[in-house]
Amino acid sequence: MDTFDVDIAIIGSGFSGLGMAIRLKQEGIGDFTVLERADDVGGTWHFNTYPGCACDVPSHLYSFSFAPNPGWSETYSAQPEIRDYLRRVADEHGVRPHVRLNCTVTGVEWDEDTGGWTVETSDGPLRARVVVAGMGPLAEPKTPPLDGLDSFQGETFHSARWNHAYDLEGKRVAAVGTGASAIQFVPEIQKDVEQLHVIQRTPPWIMPHPNRPIRAWEARLYKRFPPLQKLVRGTAYSLRELLVLGFVKNPKLMKVPERIARKHMRSQISDAALLEKVSPGYTIGCKRILPSNKWYRALSKPNVELLTGGVAEVRANSIVTGDGEEREVDAIIFGTGFQVTDMPVGRMVRGPGGRTLDDVWQGSPRAHLGTAMPGFPNLFVLCGPNTGLGHSSMVYMIESQVAYVMDALRHMDRHGADAVQVRADAAERFNADLDERMQGTVWNTGCASWYLDETGRNATLWPDWTWRFRQRTASFDPGDSELTQRTRGKSEPVTA
Repeated sequence: MDTFDVDIAIIGSGFSGLGMAIRLKQEGIGDFTVLERADDVGGTWHFNTYPGCACDVPSHLYSFSFAPNPGWSETYSAQPEIRDYLRRVADEHGVRPHVRLNCTVTGVEWDEDTGGWTVETSDGPLRARVVVAGMGPLAEPKTPPLDGLDSFQGETFHSARWNHAYDLEGKRVAAVGTGASAIQFVPEIQKDVEQLHVIQRTPPWIMPHPNRPIRAWEARLYKRFPPLQKLVRGTAYSLRELLVLGFVKNPKLMKVPERIARKHMRSQISDAALLEKVSPGYTIGCKRILPSNKWYRALSKPNVELLTGGVAEVRANSIVTGDGEEREVDAIIFGTGFQVTDMPVGRMVRGPGGRTLDDVWQGSPRAHLGTAMPGFPNLFVLCGPNTGLGHSSMVYMIESQVAYVMDALRHMDRHGADAVQVRADAAERFNADLDERMQGTVWNTGCASWYLDETGRNATLWPDWTWRFRQRTASFDPGDSELTQRTRGKSEPVTA
């Protein structure tokens, strides 16, 4: 290829990147590469290796629709099993030769001369006509800028970059955060540490966890009768979709899961003071609902102390909470989430005119169908703004977005176009409608959550049925976009 090194560059090899690569391969398109900074594929499920790491979406639903796994060992899979599933899928669908491992992308910049993208990587620059950013929202850990953290003389690490070389046996540990990762790793490390101080700002709502081992005869049935596993997947999807009624349509319906959560809380905690500390004061669902049968029991152990008020300061050998409590510790483990609304792709991508996505977003990420941004031709983002879910499988959303990108590529090919970008008015209409739908949801009932960006807007979640998102992304709408073709070094409109 004279102009480009590769036609399509995919960044990341988690569910998004692999899903995109596999669909291209299935369509007979081989001129693409997957750029992965790690030493193997898997994305989030490669990097997150903390004790107890698992998915809170049913196994049969949290997998590609075209690559069912009849061999899941549990109804909710642990990280090693999901990681191995992704590695196997990459091998079975023949995309491994397209993956460049240990290749970190440091910048993506539009080249006016070629009408494509220059992707800066640790292996050198790469020129591509189309870029699909599939890094995902749970890729970059977020560590709070705490006063005095640099002076701490002990060990510190984030749950998403777990230091397995550090022995926690007999250590005094501060676990900062009580989100999805913390409720999984805290009960696991509690067994090993001498003392565990759990630092909480806001208590999460915890539901009973329905996870169980999948029996051998069930796995045999799924393997012999694939439609049966498909039925189980469809049932899991439908039951989870019912939560949209409470999340989006009528938040008053959340009283039902709240009663279940309160009963679960009282059944595992007998200490009145601790019960008060873990009782949320906001509507269930406003922040992410977490499943666990171990969290409350762990907090009740003699070597565990729940401290409220967050962290105000870190000293050489201790932490100080917002309530003024100081505790000497040997290690600090951050379970403080990821860069979701301040996603790294915003700083990484520089479009025509030199503007980054962050320059355009101004603190509030927006995209058309969570996938395309006006002013950024031939750029697609998977798991982009407002594609997140509080109840179901992100793989469903990813497959929907991939279908949209594939149809956009077909449309470009049919009309001989070199570039496509969504129209600003189409993106504005989409986001205005999205923001209006968000108003009456449970996520806008007054809590502070990682769903909200720095302007206070929910830039993370999809405020509707997921099947409606699939309807919207099922085909590329040429009326929402502009096609251009390069003639004598200039871009000229193409009539679709």
